[in-house]
Amino acid sequence: MADDTTPHRTGPGASGAGASGAGASGAGASGAGASGAGASGAGATGSGATGADSVSPPGGSGPAGGPWTGATGRLSGLGVSQGRAAGPVLRMAGPPALPAPRAVTDPDAEAATVSGALESVAADLNRRAKAAGGEAAEILEALAMIAEDPMLLEEAERLAREGSDAPHALDAAFTGHREALAALGGYLAERAADLDDLRHRAVAFALGLPMPGLPDPGHPYVLAAADLSPADTAGLGPDVLALVTERGGPTSHTAILARGRGLPAVVACDGIMAVGDGTVIGVDGGTGEIAVGLTTPEAAEVNEADRARRARLAASEGPGRTSDGHPVKLLHNIGSAADLRSEELRAEGVGLFRTEFLFLDRKQAPSFEEQVAAYAEVFRRVEHVIVRTLDAGTDKPLPFLGLPEEDNPALGVRGLRVDRLLPDVLDTQLDAIAAAARETGTRPEVMAPMVTTVAEAGAFARRARAKGITRVGVMVEVPAAALRAGRLLQEVDFLSIGTNDLAQYTFAADRQHSSLADLLDPYQPALLELIAMCARAGREAGKPVGVCGEAAGDPLLAPLLVGLGVTSLSMAPVCVPLVREALASLTFEQCRERALAALE
Repeated sequence: MADDTTPHRTGPGASGAGASGAGASGAGASGAGASGAGASGAGATGSGATGADSVSPPGGSGPAGGPWTGATGRLSGLGVSQGRAAGPVLRMAGPPALPAPRAVTDPDAEAATVSGALESVAADLNRRAKAAGGEAAEILEALAMIAEDPMLLEEAERLAREGSDAPHALDAAFTGHREALAALGGYLAERAADLDDLRHRAVAFALGLPMPGLPDPGHPYVLAAADLSPADTAGLGPDVLALVTERGGPTSHTAILARGRGLPAVVACDGIMAVGDGTVIGVDGGTGEIAVGLTTPEAAEVNEADRARRARLAASEGPGRTSDGHPVKLLHNIGSAADLRSEELRAEGVGLFRTEFLFLDRKQAPSFEEQVAAYAEVFRRVEHVIVRTLDAGTDKPLPFLGLPEEDNPALGVRGLRVDRLLPDVLDTQLDAIAAAARETGTRPEVMAPMVTTVAEAGAFARRARAKGITRVGVMVEVPAAALRAGRLLQEVDFLSIGTNDLAQYTFAADRQHSSLADLLDPYQPALLELIAMCARAGREAGKPVGVCGEAAGDPLLAPLLVGLGVTSLSMAPVCVPLVREALASLTFEQCRERALAALE
């Protein structure tokens, strides 16, 4: 298989007989996103289509899968959250229209409206955060912090006092901030998209309109949108059966929060906004397929099958292993103790404790005592915990760090590299982790993000061990680390592969660029080869090598990773039962066969 193919997910665009352009039908259709017999054009798939290989791996379209039947048309995107659902589609309304500028007679009053709008947006987000809890709360709190940015307020108030009405002052201030972030690329470009949602909410307040929100039809539905903000995704009610967006990637907030909720989700789906409201569609969050024009009985059958699947998975428990007993640790990714809900504690520990969420809304670093308390709360509840030290920098800016802006922050000072400028931050964190371990009588493990060289790994390991932390590892997120995995393991006790960043740096493709989503597909052979190199180094050293990226929670990919030699998989808690079931259905040799086939 060529390195530029994607053997699992179909790329953005329509597929299947009867699809044409944006959701229309007709065999032999052509044009962007069209497919079918003889289809051609960007994103075409199906008989006669050219482009990325769209063959699914063994096992069909995933749990409760099988081909769609009865649909009059097909669309396809990137499946980012497993499961199937069907129902009438409702498209999310666009942002409030900005009226023509009006004459201002009281600039101070306009400035006060600007301030009130930003305060209201921040208050609303903080209220939603308290109601949401867990990872959703952490994302919403980070957005509230952006709305509270004094530089944003200062710019909007300045424009108002110079004669702009409040809605236009807010629009211009947000636009300026957005353009600055978008120019930086990478993680900050994703934050630029978040600014659009904040701008829409603030402008709506200034116009005296309700803040933009989700449809509320009073019955279950599939939500379609050009894109979803974190605030919208976190506020999804029980009536939402599935999510489909035109934009987004596998590591977008929509994808992460949908997985956390267990909602089937497809992103980067061209044509979804052309499907009329009320049309019954089916969504397969595993394969990325959208079936347009299902009948009501067909939709009911899809949902009943998925309810049965969820009930079966809810009863799943026990350690991860293949059908012939090969052990694979199944672990959780968390941001704080709030993510450890009792009903989800069915994994074998925490494989990724993202400590940066403790730092997100701070203008000053959390104190040593605050950090000890936060870490101890997790250590008391879970015996096995791997703590990732602060993963921030110019690509994920935190106000208290005070790092200068960079032209290319994704390739700049981030992760462990922050220690080059601010060594006290890491020292305090390691001291706090060690103190929390002593307080709780536990033995947490610690790993550093964005490690590139053997020298960096060795220096970090010596420093952590000097603090009293006995087991030390590093994350493999760049090809340079994967290529030197054997030497890294001479310095540390384990490796944890972050597939999201490793794919981004291997293929030179921005994680947030939806049109490059095929390059970030975890089935890309070049990415799998790097994972295999790390696993091979682990076997030779007799040390564990895990995966903690989004790929670990994919039940179709997990057996393949195990076949490559990965010893643990760390994922969102909701994914654990799916992966446990997938592994239990195969022997270790079958996993190895899948891995070898994927590398060809």
